[in-house]
Amino acid sequence: MNAALKPATPAPERAKSYYSASLNEETGYPTLQGEVNVDIAIIGGGFTGVATAVELAERGYKVAIVETNKVGWGASGRNGGQVTGSLSGDAAMSKQMRQWLGDDVDDFIWHLRWRGHEIIKSRVEKYGIQCDLKFGHLHAAMKQSHLDELKTSFDDAKRRGMGDEITLLDGAGVRAHLESDLYCGAIKNTRNMHLHPLNLCIGEAKAAASLGALIFEHSEVLDIIHGPRPAVVTSGGRINAAQVMLAGDVYHKLERKKLKGMIFPAMGGIVTTKPLGEMAKRLNPQDLAVYDCRFVLDYYRMTGDGRLLFGGGANYSGRDSRDIAGELRPCIERTFPALKGVDIEFQWSCAMGIVMNRIPQLGKLSENVWYCQGYSGHGVATTHIMGEIMATAMTGDLEKFDTFAQCKHIRVPMGDVFGNPMLAAGMWYYQLMEKLR
Repeated sequence: MNAALKPATPAPERAKSYYSASLNEETGYPTLQGEVNVDIAIIGGGFTGVATAVELAERGYKVAIVETNKVGWGASGRNGGQVTGSLSGDAAMSKQMRQWLGDDVDDFIWHLRWRGHEIIKSRVEKYGIQCDLKFGHLHAAMKQSHLDELKTSFDDAKRRGMGDEITLLDGAGVRAHLESDLYCGAIKNTRNMHLHPLNLCIGEAKAAASLGALIFEHSEVLDIIHGPRPAVVTSGGRINAAQVMLAGDVYHKLERKKLKGMIFPAMGGIVTTKPLGEMAKRLNPQDLAVYDCRFVLDYYRMTGDGRLLFGGGANYSGRDSRDIAGELRPCIERTFPALKGVDIEFQWSCAMGIVMNRIPQLGKLSENVWYCQGYSGHGVATTHIMGEIMATAMTGDLEKFDTFAQCKHIRVPMGDVFGNPMLAAGMWYYQLMEKLR
């Protein structure tokens, strides 16, 4: 072990969120002690790491996940729980990938949009994961320019064969689905899903373990040893592997020299109300997830026990809000006036890994050490897509991995100092443009 390594810091408990309060079961995986040998070691027990581990274990590989805190501790267990076909950075992907995919790039991106849905739905069914999986979503327009964009998206989806799964609604049509006057139209999409993300992540980890994967919690990785047979080192042990994958997104500080200035945290706030009883069915009778068309948007849905889960107003300074409920209550009451004064029982934050051009970052740190990160607020579906791509790459097929790895990313000099201010300035610009449309 490297003598310069610092002692591991104590792992905090889970965020006090609705998700952590409604777990099917808490995890209790051991801390890494001693030396372990596997085919592939994965650093990070969120969706990226766990989804990749399931893929690899299903293919017969011996896998170990090592997690600083608990499985699903970070954004994977704190997000809005929406599984949609929106890909962050799709325009940038199209522009960059066209040079090597040609006219096939549009089909590549279109099919990529929906692959995460297929993986999650199949995995929930195969392993019997109870995660309140539901179908149905509204992408809602708040003004005419939004509705014009939705009409273009609707026509494209219909042309690609989704006519039975999508409906273009006008303002009256939206009001038939939501007790809200906020929207002038929407696309209703019955392929999109919503779910309890922490129960999904823990359920997938349990599936990986049932296939022979080793999972270690409260085991902060302090160093990655590169070489013919790389290793990850914690204060209590070491995992030797043929390959290592770094899947910690914005939460880790490993390999700073190579990854510095590439990804930055944005803090999203989420709240849940008290259970609404029959009012939940009145406000949202078809139990749909919703998000609006703004660049900095609101998103919400009903939980399995009939609470409104509401998020929005991402903070691009990288700092937590002191009063998430205070910031989101006006948004809730503007959306659903019937909820004026409603009790808010849970509030928490979620650190999203933001990439400047919004394209997920896949690459290699050395010949047999890989990384995968940067979903820019669209992580539930995208992590599962990338988990499949990474597993396929590490087992010999690099085609899709290379499509992403060849993309050029903006690296911000002195990223710790300038990264979040640049994001904040960019978001201020987009919000200004939003108001002018």
